Amino acid sequence: MVHTISISKPILHTMSVDVEDYFQVEAFADCVSPESWDSWPSRVAGNTRRILDLFDELNIKATFFFVGWIAKKFPSLVREVVGRGHEVACHSYWHRAVYKLTPQEFREDTRRARDVIQEASGIRVLGYRAPTWSITRACLWAIDILTEEGFEYDSSIYPIHHDLYGMPNARRFPYTLEASNGQTLREFPPATVSIFGLTLPAAGGGYLRIFPQRYNEYAFRQGERAGEPVSVYFHPWEIDPEQPRISGRLRSRFRHYTNLHKMEDRLVHIMCAHQFGSYRDRLNAREAARDPANSREALVRLEAILHGHEREHS
Repeated sequence: MVHTISISKPILHTMSVDVEDYFQVEAFADCVSPESWDSWPSRVAGNTRRILDLFDELNIKATFFFVGWIAKKFPSLVREVVGRGHEVACHSYWHRAVYKLTPQEFREDTRRARDVIQEASGIRVLGYRAPTWSITRACLWAIDILTEEGFEYDSSIYPIHHDLYGMPNARRFPYTLEASNGQTLREFPPATVSIFGLTLPAAGGGYLRIFPQRYNEYAFRQGERAGEPVSVYFHPWEIDPEQPRISGRLRSRFRHYTNLHKMEDRLVHIMCAHQFGSYRDRLNAREAARDPANSREALVRLEAILHGHEREHS
């Protein structure tokens, strides 16, 4: 009698970095205007290089969503990210919420950012992430524009309730969006947990810093039980407790500054406990599943990522 043994492979989760400086965040948009950005001491290049060193040490590949203004100011940083084996993607040019823009303003901002990032990197940009997760039901026209501009995936729709963003009842795990123009876009939502029928944020940005580690780890357990990847995100300023302080509203200061000194340790914890790749890796794996002719190459790439991680942490 022949027995067939099924061996489940570890889930390859997704790691991403929103490359923006501490003074460009939505929390302080009411007191720091884009016209004043040049007057603030920039810390994004040094912090991003610290992240690159950490990823090298832990054998992590990630997607870096660049604000176009940063890519224009620091093109060598974009090239370094690519040179160290990571994907670069688009995080707008001026870091303005999509629902505050007209469709034409959004198209122009997105196109400008994409072109600057592509010029600096020398490679095609496949992905987009809206500032502050700001593609909501009020501006779903943005999906049409992203497909028309040649993007292959988006990571902007947060399936939660929030005062600044969110699309409750959207799916928690990756899915395909069909635009009204008939084109499609792969959507990668950020990490969430489902508790008593509620979808709650977890394991990324301020949620990773502020919520208990056990709660964030629950997001990974839910994803892995479902056979679905968890998408983690953070910002270079989140590993920088020495950054200059901005006198914003109390709620904004709480969201921005709480537990900055703990963030790097929390990132190391989850990166040692789980396997991570970029969104480009996920697209390639999905394409291979649809096209058997490409499956071997993608399988080799996926196994190299997983085995490399195992060697680093064995």
